[in-house]
Amino acid sequence: MTSFLRSDRSRPVAIWLFAVAALVFAMVVVGGATRLTDSGLSITEWKPIMGALPPMSEAAWQANFALYKQIPQYRLVNAGMTLEAYKTIFWWEWGHRLLGRVVGAAFAIPFVFFLIRGMIPRRLIWRCAVMLGLGGLQGAIGWWMVSSGLSERVSVAPERLMTHLGLALTLFVLLIWTGLDAWAGAPRIEQRSPWRGWALAFLGLVFFQCLLGALVAGNDAGLVYNDWPLMNGALLPDAYWGKSLWSTLAHSQGAVQLHHRLVAYGLFAAALGLAFMARRSRHLPGEAKVMAFGVAGIVTLQAGLGIWTLMVHVPVSLGVLHQAGAAVLLGTAALFAWRVRRA
Repeated sequence: MTSFLRSDRSRPVAIWLFAVAALVFAMVVVGGATRLTDSGLSITEWKPIMGALPPMSEAAWQANFALYKQIPQYRLVNAGMTLEAYKTIFWWEWGHRLLGRVVGAAFAIPFVFFLIRGMIPRRLIWRCAVMLGLGGLQGAIGWWMVSSGLSERVSVAPERLMTHLGLALTLFVLLIWTGLDAWAGAPRIEQRSPWRGWALAFLGLVFFQCLLGALVAGNDAGLVYNDWPLMNGALLPDAYWGKSLWSTLAHSQGAVQLHHRLVAYGLFAAALGLAFMARRSRHLPGEAKVMAFGVAGIVTLQAGLGIWTLMVHVPVSLGVLHQAGAAVLLGTAALFAWRVRRA
C-alpha cells in the first residue's frame, strides 16, 4: 500500500541521487571529449525525441553529412572531410546527447516513483523538483550553445560553453549534496564555526575555476602560451587585451589562460591553507580533517596535470583527464563543505 508518511531520511533516494550524479560526471567527461575532438557541431539539428536514433541507412548518413557541409566549420576547417571521418565526430556528439537523455530519464522516472510512494523526505522534494527543471533547461542551453557555431563561427561561443558546463556542474553538486542529506537526514546540530564559511568559499572558488577552464577550452587557449611558469617567455601574455572588456574576459586567448593560471595558484594556496588549519583545528571531526587533506591532494594533482596538459599542447586524453579531475575536485569540495556543517 502506498505510504504518505515521509521519513527524515531515505537511503534508496540517496543511492538514486548518487547514481544520477555519477551519470552527470560521465556526461561532463564525454562533453570534454566532444569539445576536444571538435565534434560538437556535427549534428546541426535539435530533435529531442527523433534525434535519439542515429542514422539507420546510407541515405540518412549522407543527409546528415550534407547538413554539416553547410556550416562554417566544414567549409573553413574540415573541407574535403570524408563520410567516414564525419561519422567519427558524429558519434561523439550523438553519444553526448544520448547520455543527456539517459540522465534525464534516470532522474525523472525514479523521481515520480519515489514521490508517489512518499519516500522522498519532505524537505528535499522542492530541491529535487528544482533539479528536474534545471535538467530540462540544460537541454535547451545545450542547443543554444550549439546554435552559436552554425552560422558565423567555426566553434561554439565560449561564454555559452561556460554556461552549459556551469549548469552541469551545478546539478552535479546539488545531486551530491541532496544525496548526502537524504542519506544522513536533517542535521541535528549544525556547526556555527568559521569552517562553514571557509568551506563554502572554497567550493565557490573551485566552481569559478571550472568556469574559467570552460573559457580556456572554448577559446582553444590551451594551444597557445605552452610554456610554464612564463607565457612565451614573459610574465604576462603579449596579446592580453581584446576590443572591449567583455572580449578580453571571454574571448582573448591570452587573458583567459592567464586568469585560469592565477586562480589556480590561489586555489592551490587555499587548499594547502585549509589542510594546515584543519590539522590544527579542535572544531573539526577526524573525517572532515581527512577530507581537507584529500582536497589538498587532489588540487595538487590537478595543478600538475594542468601544467603537463598545457606544455604538451592539450592532447585529447590529458584534456579529458583534466576536466574529469576538475569534476572530482568539485565533488570532493562539496563533500567537505557538507560535512563541516555537522557537529
